[in-house]
Amino acid sequence: MSFCIEHDLFIQKSPVKIFQAISAPEHINQWWTQKCEGIPQLGSTYNLYFTETYNWWGEVTVCDTPHHFEIRMTVSDPDWNPTRFGFKLEAQQDKTLVHFYHKGWIENNHHFRYSSWCWALLLKGLKNYVEQGIVIPFEARN
Repeated sequence: MSFCIEHDLFIQKSPVKIFQAISAPEHINQWWTQKCEGIPQLGSTYNLYFTETYNWWGEVTVCDTPHHFEIRMTVSDPDWNPTRFGFKLEAQQDKTLVHFYHKGWIENNHHFRYSSWCWALLLKGLKNYVEQGIVIPFEARN
């Protein structure tokens, strides 16, 4: 059995704009990582750098522009290592439904529940960034 974090939100922008924000490193740095490197293409390796302790890596397992983007973790905390997270984007008139998921958690433990809370905050940051250009400094993203 595995567990999954899921969050849905609407963003008042096109799937193309949102896809850029969730897949292009220069945009990911504005709402999630301190420093990100990678190319949004299938099989590409992403470096998701938060701090020296949290210098994580993942592989792009889905890159269907501008509909679906997913990364499978390869180097991270033990709880995150078997997981993959992604975004499915669905255009709906003047907004986009963003379905976020983080699958493959082995336990419904403290780290799973805390990560769900963190993702909710980060997704709010993504929404604010894409809709309004608001960037919260990395040190304040908690």
